[in-house]
Amino acid sequence: MIPAILGKKIGMTQVFEPSGRRVPVTLVQAGPCVVMQVKRADGVDGYNAVQLGFDDVRPHRSTLPEIGHARKAQTAPKRFVREIRLSDPPEHEVGQTVTVELFQKAGIKYVDVVGVTKGRGFQGVMKRWGFGGQPASHGTERKHRSPGSIGGRAQNRGTSGAIKKGKRMAGHMGAVRRTVSSQALIGVDAEHNLLIIAGSVPGPAGGYVIVRKAKKRS
Repeated sequence: MIPAILGKKIGMTQVFEPSGRRVPVTLVQAGPCVVMQVKRADGVDGYNAVQLGFDDVRPHRSTLPEIGHARKAQTAPKRFVREIRLSDPPEHEVGQTVTVELFQKAGIKYVDVVGVTKGRGFQGVMKRWGFGGQPASHGTERKHRSPGSIGGRAQNRGTSGAIKKGKRMAGHMGAVRRTVSSQALIGVDAEHNLLIIAGSVPGPAGGYVIVRKAKKRS
């Protein structure tokens, strides 16, 4: 069994349990995904994996190698392609389709969701790290959001001007790969290819995600 599927985050909403408790959930349009390539441990690749493709892209917005690669699976080039490692030899063949029914048949209750967080651009220390800033009282002039002194973090205080790695300073924020673990799978809508996942999911609405069987919880 392939323990993962590719999808696109639609957005957040809420559902109500029979007890009346409100649960915030994220809707993910997962699949149908096409098996683009199969790798086996006893073959030239040396490990078990399948390559999944999701969301068609127009050929003129793709490249010739991508078009040729997709043609082997008798499908259109895909916008989102990822490889899923497997512990056992893959059961699927090139060209087959993987849908959300996989999660229904396997009875999966918890999933891990991998996505790319929202990009925030270049941000200062107050927004990026939650610094309190400088005092707003008399004497502070145009330095209220400044990080303050950084010399105390020198490699060799008093003799070096180099800053130790890991010093929290202003810089690029967001747009990093993140995994949310052990989220409850509230429901599966096979007719509309939807997964209903409890809680939040990394990334903006419309962002691509990987939904896989939870590693820490079953």
